[in-house]
Amino acid sequence: MLEIHDLSLHYGQHLALDRVAVTVAKGEIVVILGANGAGKSSLLKCAAGLVRPDAGASIRLSGQDIAARPAHLVLEAGIALVPEGRGIFGDLTVEENLALGAYARRARAHAAQGRQLVYELFPKLADRRAQFVNTMSGGEQQMVAIGRALMSKPDLLMLDEPSLGLAPVVVGELFSALQRIRDSGPALLIVEQNVRMSLSIADRGYLIEAGRIAGENTATALLNDDAVKRAFLGTTV
Repeated sequence: MLEIHDLSLHYGQHLALDRVAVTVAKGEIVVILGANGAGKSSLLKCAAGLVRPDAGASIRLSGQDIAARPAHLVLEAGIALVPEGRGIFGDLTVEENLALGAYARRARAHAAQGRQLVYELFPKLADRRAQFVNTMSGGEQQMVAIGRALMSKPDLLMLDEPSLGLAPVVVGELFSALQRIRDSGPALLIVEQNVRMSLSIADRGYLIEAGRIAGENTATALLNDDAVKRAFLGTTV
């Protein structure tokens, strides 16, 4: 589904990504692990069309070359990003945020079904559909952010640090929902610092260090690799 090859990215003179290669197959959950500043968010931004990679990069979604497309056309192609910090509209209600998620042409005819799926995944949102998002808890706001992305009917859902700042019980609920999202159709590409939780739901993982892919393996193998625990979390899992 998603095939990234020879992806390099400079911010001025700084090399943020160096010939990165990542793939995500249909129905997969793939996790990107690495320290702060390793290039994880830059990778997602390139795939989402928010940042233009260096010349020569190949980013393809289901065979389509999307490397040079702006963000709104990447969304139309089938990639949705839940950014770090969520990017929700706090002065709007849950229902209004979800409606904005269905603005893409590919999603408009499926808005009702999309909304039903979101409310099945996150029943709390159904109970709070008329509530202004800036009055909600951090976990509920993350649910809104994920729900809004799902409203675009993506083939690939990308999430940047979805558990950041959330209580442990909320993190468990969130990752359970991510598994159900995969079962509903989209593949997932997740950047996440919570090694144990992310690998527990993933099929595969990549290790990124200083802008380069430093390793790749099954989630089970990575979860049991002591070197991975020390190098990318600074502790044991």
